[in-house]
Amino acid sequence: MAHILIVEDETIIRSALRRLLERNQYQVSEAGSVQEAQERYSIPSFDMIVSDLRLPGAPGTELIKLAQGTPVLIMTSYASLRSAVDSMKMGAVDYIAKPFDHDEMLQAVARILKDRQEGRGATAEARGNARPAGERGNGNAAPADGEIGIIGSCPPMLELYSKIRKVAPTDSNVLIQGESGTGKELVARALHNLSKRTKAPLISVNCAAIPETLIESELFGHEKGAFTGASAGRAGLVEAADGGTLFLDEIGELPLEAQARLLRVLQEGEIRRVGSVQSQKVDVRLIAATHRDLKMLAKTGQFREDLYYRLHVISLKLPPLRERGTDVMEIARAFLARQCSQMGRVPLSFSHEAEQAIRHYPWPGNVRELENAIERAVILSEGQEIPADLLGIDIELDDLEDDFVDEAEMRSAVAANNHEPTEDLSLEDYFQHFVLEHQDHMTETELARKLGISRKCLWERRQRLGIPRRKSGASADS
Repeated sequence: MAHILIVEDETIIRSALRRLLERNQYQVSEAGSVQEAQERYSIPSFDMIVSDLRLPGAPGTELIKLAQGTPVLIMTSYASLRSAVDSMKMGAVDYIAKPFDHDEMLQAVARILKDRQEGRGATAEARGNARPAGERGNGNAAPADGEIGIIGSCPPMLELYSKIRKVAPTDSNVLIQGESGTGKELVARALHNLSKRTKAPLISVNCAAIPETLIESELFGHEKGAFTGASAGRAGLVEAADGGTLFLDEIGELPLEAQARLLRVLQEGEIRRVGSVQSQKVDVRLIAATHRDLKMLAKTGQFREDLYYRLHVISLKLPPLRERGTDVMEIARAFLARQCSQMGRVPLSFSHEAEQAIRHYPWPGNVRELENAIERAVILSEGQEIPADLLGIDIELDDLEDDFVDEAEMRSAVAANNHEPTEDLSLEDYFQHFVLEHQDHMTETELARKLGISRKCLWERRQRLGIPRRKSGASADS
């Protein structure tokens, strides 16, 4: 069992992190400062150290040299992101921004411990003292789906997983497209973890979260005196990602001036800090993500066309949750189990009405909205079964339809609506004939109503019969 030391001065955060790690079978010790950690423990004896950057007394980076090779993961708020980058240059193995996602923390811990185990195994093998393969603990690679770390098995997601495995080992730039909340950062993390750069940093930047006046300095760094308040030179996030991967989320929000600098990084492999006259080489793989139509933005002059084509080497499309069929319940149950574990609740389940609501609601906020709804429901739930009303979603429960539709019922519905003979056709033949004939001038809702089935049932039959949904025209519901 790996032994982890947490150094964090905020008791609530320290206790929550301890419980999270202990629930996942790690042995945990804790301290509130570097001095306390030195007084209570032999710091190099731990398998890993998780420390806040800002601590009373000495900063968390002091633990890097005290650890004598034990990996140190630095926690930092976004406001201290540049300091976190500096700490990585001092030898921290990685950093994680607070408030952190529990899954993100567990993935980082597992990855760091796995790298440490593999490093020890390689050293022992070089000395001729390697243990038999069956005794090397968990050093073997996880199954492929586990490596990707995304829940879902609908056809569009299986196709996405296949592309991720093909693209990840390359150094090609990748553009991830999808609505907000679909999990674009998870795809970027999977691409990095399955690449040859996995032991180098993955630097994630939300371009929409940084003020336009600071974005160039944050990305490319600046020299002392480059602007008011620049009292010292700073390395940028592109420089911090040297040798690794730079993930730019919401790249459509990047100002045109910063786009020009980024284009130089992609074309020449070099950056120039703000206020500097000298350039320096960087080796960075770029992964970008957006919910906007960059091609349209390029046509209207809001995004550089040359940068768009540089980014668009490989394009990955994340489907919205409403188009992922049965994945929605698989994801919902995973979120429910995680929330119950985090809150110390006995395992809960969804009522039949709650499951129906989850299946039929369109989830405009996608996976992020689903996670928030389930967290709220777990907090408010008083019994062991979650009712639909606690999900807080805007859906009329009386309008929910059963997934199962009797064949005779569908046949009578379509015959009544369209006055067309159906006796000579099987139900599936008629379904295919009807959908192909009417989908150009009917919405999905109208098609489903004419067929006497739910939209979800319509989607599932499309998938089973291989009838793709038209992407434009009247069939595209808002």
